[in-house]
Amino acid sequence: MNIPRPLMILILGFLVVTLAAHAQPVGNVARLGYISGADPQLAASSLEAFRQGLRALGWIEGQNLRIEYRWAHGEFERFPQFAADLVHLKVDVIVASGPAALRALQQATSSIPIVSAVVLEDPVREGLVTSLAHPGGNLTGLASQYEEIVTKQIELLAEAVPKLSRVVILHHRRTDTATSTAAAAAVEKLALTARVLGVSEVGDFEGTLRTARDDGAEAVLVLPSPFFNAHRRVLITLAAAYHLPTCYEFKEYVQDGGLMSYGPSIPDMFRRAASYVDRILKGAKPSDLPIERPDKFELAINLKTAEALGLTIPPIVLFQADKVIR
Repeated sequence: MNIPRPLMILILGFLVVTLAAHAQPVGNVARLGYISGADPQLAASSLEAFRQGLRALGWIEGQNLRIEYRWAHGEFERFPQFAADLVHLKVDVIVASGPAALRALQQATSSIPIVSAVVLEDPVREGLVTSLAHPGGNLTGLASQYEEIVTKQIELLAEAVPKLSRVVILHHRRTDTATSTAAAAAVEKLALTARVLGVSEVGDFEGTLRTARDDGAEAVLVLPSPFFNAHRRVLITLAAAYHLPTCYEFKEYVQDGGLMSYGPSIPDMFRRAASYVDRILKGAKPSDLPIERPDKFELAINLKTAEALGLTIPPIVLFQADKVIR
């Protein structure tokens, strides 16, 4: 069928306008708020993954998207002010991680959509959402299932450290206590002795790790916390100084010198968070978007750190590793 040229031009023009309308809010650049408990350097891989996810969906920073960044540099008491700032700016969506930041946002607004890039605690038990399938309110996104992977972390730590018998579980005192309970239970299932030690601030790190060493701990399991992640380099340095083999939550710890980690891929979760932002900017309601769980988990091992600790990582552990730093 031959379509007259003027009609073809009209049709093509209509399609271009329609596609543009679906790609971004009509007549406006989308404004996104982004809150991180860390700093741009520590969060570089996660931020780049998030940006990649947005670009793949047609959202280009500096073109049809503007991002208002707020970096806490480990000072979580700044979250309420960050939340107030972004609400005042009337951004279209806000992305954040961790219960402290998400609670600050929920207290600041019940109307602006909030996307959780990472929540390691159970968001339902934390009171952040009504259910995973039907979040309700203005919050949705991604949440991990730490209590389900902690047993694997302990098993890997036991395989990596010969004759392991005493483990210290390190947690941040503002972290969900259920994770500490699950970790202690996982240790005891393997017939190991567990001691839970808590910290409140960075100044507690050294004294707590010294206590772990003096108590005869042969390894440390660091429970997930945005606070630990924001100060991970201090923690890693002290674990090495006190000669304590330590297992962490994310591979970023291992890249910075930690011995080993097992957990979800944080960059992958941030990349997936971009799809929530995309759907919300195109009209979806957060309350209608189910919260997803991660489906990609990584084991990372730093052989340089193992050598410094006098450890030889067994082949059976190395075989399972997704990333090995030599």
